[in-house]
Amino acid sequence: MTTTPAASALPSSTSAVRAARRRDRRVYTRSHPVLFALLAATRRRAVTRIGGAVLVHGTETYRQALTRIPLDRTAAGTTGGAARELSAGGTLFDQEGIGHRATRRAVADDLGAAAVERLRPVWRDVLTRRLAPLGAGRAVDLVPLARELAGATVCALLHTTADPVGIAEAAAEAAATAVRDHLPGPRPPGTARAAAAATARLEALLAPATSDKNTGSALRAVLAVAAVNTTVAALPRAAAWCADARLWDQAADDRLRPTLVGELLRVIAPSPLLPRVAAADADLGGCPVGAGDRLILVARHAAQAHSDPPDAHHPAPPAVAQLVFGAGTHACPGARLARAQLDDTLAALAPYRPTVLRTRVDRSAALPGWRSLTVRAADDHAHPEDR
Repeated sequence: MTTTPAASALPSSTSAVRAARRRDRRVYTRSHPVLFALLAATRRRAVTRIGGAVLVHGTETYRQALTRIPLDRTAAGTTGGAARELSAGGTLFDQEGIGHRATRRAVADDLGAAAVERLRPVWRDVLTRRLAPLGAGRAVDLVPLARELAGATVCALLHTTADPVGIAEAAAEAAATAVRDHLPGPRPPGTARAAAAATARLEALLAPATSDKNTGSALRAVLAVAAVNTTVAALPRAAAWCADARLWDQAADDRLRPTLVGELLRVIAPSPLLPRVAAADADLGGCPVGAGDRLILVARHAAQAHSDPPDAHHPAPPAVAQLVFGAGTHACPGARLARAQLDDTLAALAPYRPTVLRTRVDRSAALPGWRSLTVRAADDHAHPEDR
């Protein structure tokens, strides 16, 4: 008797890639429909001015904006401004000069290769425990998994004995309220109070179990918010891409998987927009930029996420893929950690060749993502340990 291979085991095809892209677009169109439509309408031009805002889509102009234009790190509506409100100042995102470089070095040490290997058993334990039901043919929601994985990693990184899920939920709420408080236009009553309350709750949960002289409470809160929100946004979306685009063979290959990880992070662009404000007059791709102009740096377009699907056999150049983590002195120090977590997540999922059963968009999260994404192992991969 002959059998037909499971759909998830077939090689990626144009129709599969289209299906994966359609699903992933929902995290934008259902959470920020107006903004997504505006960005889509202007993406064919490298730089577009709309009033006092400059939208930057091009690969080179995006890089130039981060490396050649002085930026106001404390302006309202920027990452630094939100971080300053979140932590009462003194964080990596709103510092200048020597202070910025010293803090960045400290964070880079905390998130370096040795630290990642120290933290790896923490998230691998979560993956093993949370994914075990797949082997019994049961469904698993990858969003709670990502939430616990992120929270457990933060607890280990910051030496706190708090509940990992509680940390993750507090970090998500702090980010969401901070973003709402910095969006243009009228704000709902009590938004600033809600942001302050969420931040206070997070800082209380993050109190270290041991003396931690290198990381103050402000920086601890910002690190937790960044780590949790990007992880919870990225891991389920990456898994959905693998399931829909039939990329599990690439994920299962130890030689290809690191490249696939870079490709998936490029395409999902966990932080798709970088809001900045110019601190001085400049020229960007022929468009004059004045001090005080708002810069909307569209990472997902600069990294060509909208046009080039993930493919470990034909990856984008590293200089392009890296742009989702920033550039120059504005590069994210957590990139190594993000890649390691996604690599291990794909390695743990690949034996099951899971398919997506159902999804629900998170309309209130700070970053585009899923509120739930439920998967189940392919019928002939429910018990990988028996193969």
